[in-house]
Amino acid sequence: MATPLSDERPTLTLVQPPAQTPVFKDEPASRPVWIESVRTAAERTNRIAQLARLPHTFRGYRQLGRRWLDRYRDDYPQMIASTDRAIREADGDVSQEARLQDRRAELRAEYKRHRLVYTGKSAGVAAAVTGGGMFGLATGSLWLDLAAAAGAWGIGVFHGRDRSQPTADTVLGLPADETVRSHGAVTLDDLPEGAQPFPIRRAETSQQAAICVLLAMVAENVPVVEVWDVERQPWGWQCKVRVSEGTPEVIIAKAGGLETRLDLPTNGVRPQPMVERRACAIVRLVEGDPFATAPGLPYRAPKSMSITDRFRIGTSVGGDPLEVSLAGVMGLWVAASGGGKTGILQALAEGTTACRDNITIDLDPHGDGLEDLGECVRLTARSNEQIEAVLLFFLVMSKARARLRKKLGMGKKWIASPEHPAVTIFFDEFPKATELAKKLAFDLLLVGRKELIELEIASQGGQKGYLGENFAQMVACKAVGPCKVGDTRALFGDGSVAEGWLPHKLSPATDTDPKDAGHIFIQGVPGMADEPIEYKVHEAPAAALRKLAKERREAGFVEPDQISLDAMRGVDLPEYVEAEYDKDGDIKKPAPVALFTWDQLLKLCDAAPTAAGELAAGPAREIVEDAVAVMEKAGADRMKTERLLLALRDYSPGVYEEWTVDELKARLKEAGAGSPETLGRIGEEQNPRGFKVAKLATLL
Repeated sequence: MATPLSDERPTLTLVQPPAQTPVFKDEPASRPVWIESVRTAAERTNRIAQLARLPHTFRGYRQLGRRWLDRYRDDYPQMIASTDRAIREADGDVSQEARLQDRRAELRAEYKRHRLVYTGKSAGVAAAVTGGGMFGLATGSLWLDLAAAAGAWGIGVFHGRDRSQPTADTVLGLPADETVRSHGAVTLDDLPEGAQPFPIRRAETSQQAAICVLLAMVAENVPVVEVWDVERQPWGWQCKVRVSEGTPEVIIAKAGGLETRLDLPTNGVRPQPMVERRACAIVRLVEGDPFATAPGLPYRAPKSMSITDRFRIGTSVGGDPLEVSLAGVMGLWVAASGGGKTGILQALAEGTTACRDNITIDLDPHGDGLEDLGECVRLTARSNEQIEAVLLFFLVMSKARARLRKKLGMGKKWIASPEHPAVTIFFDEFPKATELAKKLAFDLLLVGRKELIELEIASQGGQKGYLGENFAQMVACKAVGPCKVGDTRALFGDGSVAEGWLPHKLSPATDTDPKDAGHIFIQGVPGMADEPIEYKVHEAPAAALRKLAKERREAGFVEPDQISLDAMRGVDLPEYVEAEYDKDGDIKKPAPVALFTWDQLLKLCDAAPTAAGELAAGPAREIVEDAVAVMEKAGADRMKTERLLLALRDYSPGVYEEWTVDELKARLKEAGAGSPETLGRIGEEQNPRGFKVAKLATLL
C-alpha cells in the first residue's frame, strides 16, 4: 500500500500552476513597451481634448459651416428644381410653360445676386476677423492673441454643445412610483431634464399622463406648476392643473396647440376652470365619446311626478347627471340649426307631461314643436293667431294669480298642486314669431315666474337680431348648444369664453352625422353650481315618446283651476292689445288679439274640450238636468242666466220660485258648470252672459 505524500512536499511536475502563468483568450501574454506608451499618450491626449472641449469646438464650426452654406443657398436650388419639374409637368400648355420659364429665369437671376451679396458680406466679416488676428500677431501682443483664441474657442464650444434630448421612450420608462403615488401631484421639478412632449396615447400610467400634460403645457408657454388627480376614463384622461399666474383661461387660449402636442382630435382638450380654486382647472383629454356609457331614459308613469321634482335629462362630460326642475324657471335654449333643440325640448317636456300638477303648452310658428309628445300636450298652437291668443291668455292668468295668492294663503309664490296646477309653455322657433307674440312673451317672462307660469324659449341665436330684445342674460336658466361665439357672449357674458364657456366649439349635426347635437353648456339650473361643464341631453327614441304620450293622454289632461279662470275677468288687458276708439266711441283700430275663455281657446287650437266628470245623483245633478231640459224644450243652445231662471220657475214652480239669479249661479258653479260665460249676440243684446247647453250636457 502506498504511503500518502505530505502536504508540505511539492508535487514534481514540469507544468507551471495556472495561477503563475495566466493566459487570456485572444490576448497575448505581453505587449511591446512602445505600444503601451502610445496607448497611454492617446488616452491622456483624449482626456485633455475632452476637458478643453475640442470636439465641441470642431463640431460647432462644422455646424456654423453648414449654416453658412444653407444661408448661401437660401432655398433657391429647391425653388429652381421645383420650377423645372413644373415645366416638365406643363408639357403641352404653352402659356403655362412660358410663364414658368420666365419664373425660372427670375429665380436664377435672384440666386446669382443673392450669392454675390452674401459672399461679399461673408468676405467682409472674414477680412475684419483676419485683420484683427494679423494685427495681434504683428504687434506681438500676447493678451490680444489669447483673447482672440478664447473667443474663437468659446464660439465653437457654444455652437457645438450637445443638444440631444431624451426620447419619449425614456420619459415613459420612468418608474410610476418615483414621483406619483396614486393620484399624487407632478410638478416642474419632477420633469426629466430636457424632456420633450409626446402623444398622450403613449401614456400608460397616471404619472406618465401627468408628465405628458405638464410637458405639453410647458411647451405651449402655459404657466403651469402642478398636475394632479390624473384619472383614466373610458374616453381618455382627466386631471387637475394649477397655474402660477393669471387664470386658467390661458389653457383655453392654448387648447389648439395642446391638441397638436398631445395628438388629440379637434376639441379634444376641454378645460373647465374650478370655481372654488381660481388658479386651477379640470382638464379633460377626450379621445372617444364621453357620453357613450350614459344611462337611457327612465320610465315615468303618467302623473307620477310634481313639477317641483328634479328629473334627469342628460349627463355631463364627467359622468354626473343633469337634473332639472322647471317650477318657476324661465328658460332660454339656444342652438344653431342641427344643434338638437327639438330633442332638448322633448326631453324637458317628457318630464313636464308626467306631472300631476302641470299643464304643458306647445307653441311653434314654423316647425312641429314637441312632435312625438304632441298627443299628451294640452294645447298646441301653430298659427300666429293661436300663439298670440295663448300667450295673452296666460299673461292675463299670471296677473290674476298674483291677486289670488294672498286669498288662497300661498304667500309670495304660487304653490303647485293638482287643484292649482302650474303651466309650462314651450315656445320653439321664437325668432319666427310675430312682434306681438314676442312682446307678449317678453311680458310673461317678467311676471310669470311667481305664478308658476313658466316660459321655455328656444331659438337658433341668442342675440337681439333673433330675440328682438336683449333679454338673454336676464333669463334665469340659459342653455347653449352648437352656436356662434357671439351667442356665447350674449347669454353668458362678455368674458365667458375666457372662463371656459365654449358651446361655440361644438359642431351641429348633418343628415348623416349627429356630431354634437344635443350637447349644451347650461347656467341657472336650480340646485347646481354655474360651472362651464359640457352636458349632453339624451334624445329618447321617437317610438318610446309616442308610447308615453298615448299613456299620458289616456290618463287624462290636467286642467286650469276654476278660481284662476274666474279671476281673469277682473284683470285689465295690456294696453297694446286693446282696441282704439275715436272721440265718438267708434272703433278706430280693432284689438290685435282677443282674450278667449279657456273653452274658446281649446276650440281655437283644435284641442280636446274640457272633460268634466259625470255628476252623481243628487241636488247638483238635478239642477243641471232641469237646466238642460228647459233649454232643449225652448230649442235654445244658450240662454241668459235671468232667462234660464224664469224658464226653471215655469218648469218646476215649487222648486225655483224663491231662487235668485245669484243663487242659480252659485248652484251651477258648484255642479261644475263654472261661471256664466259670454254667449254672443242674442236678440237686441250684443254679448250677454249665461250658460250653454253643450257645456251643461257634458256634466251628465
